[in-house]
Amino acid sequence: MLALSVGCAVPEITITPAPAPSPTPAPAPAQPPEPINPTWTPPPTTSSWNATIALPNIADVVAKVKPSVVAITTEVVSFDFFNRPFTQQGAGSGWVLDRNGIIVTNNHVVEGASSITVTMDDGNTFTVDQSAVFTDSLNDLAIIKIDAQNLPAVTVGDSTSLRVGEWVVAIGNALGQGIRATEGIISRQGVAIPVAPGQTLYDLLETTAAINPGNSGGPLVNLAGEVIGITSAKIATVGVEGMGYAISAETALPIIEELITNGYVVRPWLGVVLYTVDQFAIARYDLAVESGVLITQVVQDSPADRAGLKPGDVITRFAGKDIATAGDMIRGIHFSKIGQKIPVTYWRGKAEYTTEVTPIESPPQS
Repeated sequence: MLALSVGCAVPEITITPAPAPSPTPAPAPAQPPEPINPTWTPPPTTSSWNATIALPNIADVVAKVKPSVVAITTEVVSFDFFNRPFTQQGAGSGWVLDRNGIIVTNNHVVEGASSITVTMDDGNTFTVDQSAVFTDSLNDLAIIKIDAQNLPAVTVGDSTSLRVGEWVVAIGNALGQGIRATEGIISRQGVAIPVAPGQTLYDLLETTAAINPGNSGGPLVNLAGEVIGITSAKIATVGVEGMGYAISAETALPIIEELITNGYVVRPWLGVVLYTVDQFAIARYDLAVESGVLITQVVQDSPADRAGLKPGDVITRFAGKDIATAGDMIRGIHFSKIGQKIPVTYWRGKAEYTTEVTPIESPPQS
């Protein structure tokens, strides 16, 4: 074996022992702290819970509601890369609102479907006529009418009385494998989440009850077996669990009523196309404001047109509230009243103006 020496010899290092540390003097005894209350004693432990009162049994809740929950199967015609048609099957849920065949579900469950089949809990199956489907894409709600009577209808509860922490049960056709139930609590209320470009769902109930594909449109019920929400969405991100969302009954019922009585939802309408002001819009159109909604299109002879609004205007206040996004403006329009004059503040070029706009009834297909 060869030993290689490179450069110079290894120097000798002399290690001198460190001196022993001096002994640390003992600390002087500290004065004891002044007590808060020398005579204090812990309060007696008590319980306000009456052990003779049992919690409602979730199995009883499921037994009450499950006969009213339906499985919905759809077929949608799609096209492959070579523009060849093929059929995709989908699964969703719904629930019987009226014993004479009125069923509630989500719009995205039935949207674009070429065929829809409803299967009751007892196995009875109904093919849905396309003319018997009424939808509201904005709030992701739909009504299906089937030719049936004496169906087991559910009871709709008061979602405004819910509290965070209350137990709820989600019942639906999870994964298209039949009706099943999951339990959880209400973890948050009044949630708004974007579900598609340009579409945000508002006033949602957040729940820890597991919501999976196929659950959409099914009922979220309280422990009295009352529907307080319609399961609609979940956050499907790695590492995120227990965050499912339901449209509250308070929000859904007026929409459902209009779908049943009118066939479509009557909303206030201005006749504008909107874009949230961002850095691109500011630079492209040399805007004088940094937030608001840019009007990109005005329908001829619409309320906006009659109020003098034009493409390129930026709305910053509507009905007395600041407007920062297109979502803010859309919500403001929907909460306004048909025929009522509403003040609008907007910028045109470098000047600020005000006007009044009077919403009219939305066209049926809007």
